[in-house]
Amino acid sequence: MRILIVTLLVLLAGCAGPDIRQYAAQQPRLHVPDYLNGKLEAWGMFQDRSGDVVKRFHVVMNASWADEVGTLDEHFTYSDGTTQTRVWTLRPQADGSWRGTAADVIGEAVGDVSGNTLHWHYQLLLDVEDDQYVVDMDDWMFLMDERVLLNRTRMSKWGVHLGDLTIGFYKPAK
Repeated sequence: MRILIVTLLVLLAGCAGPDIRQYAAQQPRLHVPDYLNGKLEAWGMFQDRSGDVVKRFHVVMNASWADEVGTLDEHFTYSDGTTQTRVWTLRPQADGSWRGTAADVIGEAVGDVSGNTLHWHYQLLLDVEDDQYVVDMDDWMFLMDERVLLNRTRMSKWGVHLGDLTIGFYKPAK
C-alpha cells in the first residue's frame, strides 16, 4: 500500500507545471494595464493532442481601462470563416493577482504576474458543433518586448490533455 501511495505522489508531482516565480527576474516586466491597452492583434492556432493544427485564427482586440478595471473586447475570425466575440473584464487584486470574467468563462479566471509572465487558469465553456463542453485552461503569457506577447495554453478535461493554443499578440507602435 505504501508503494502505491508513494507512486501516486510521484506521479502527481510530475504533473505540476512551472512555478511562475521562476520568471521574476525576466525582462521586460509585464504591467498588464500597459500592454493590454489600445488596439492589439493576435494570430493563433489550436493543435489537438496529437499535434495536428485543427483551427487557425486572427484576433482584433480593443482594450481600455477605467478606475483600474480593464475591458478587453476580442473579435476572432477563424480559418473556416466563422467569427466569435469575447469581452473580458480584468481586475487587479490587493495581493497582486488578477481576476478576469467573460460570458463564456465559468466563474473567474485567476492569474498571477511575475517578471515578464502572466499565468491564468480558468474554465471555459467551449462550443463544439452542436454541443458545449467545460474545459480547463492553463494559460501562460510571456512579454517578449514592448510590442510582442506570446501565449501558450494547455486545454484539458478531467485532467486529460485535449490540445494546445499558441497565440502571438502584436501591439502597434504608438
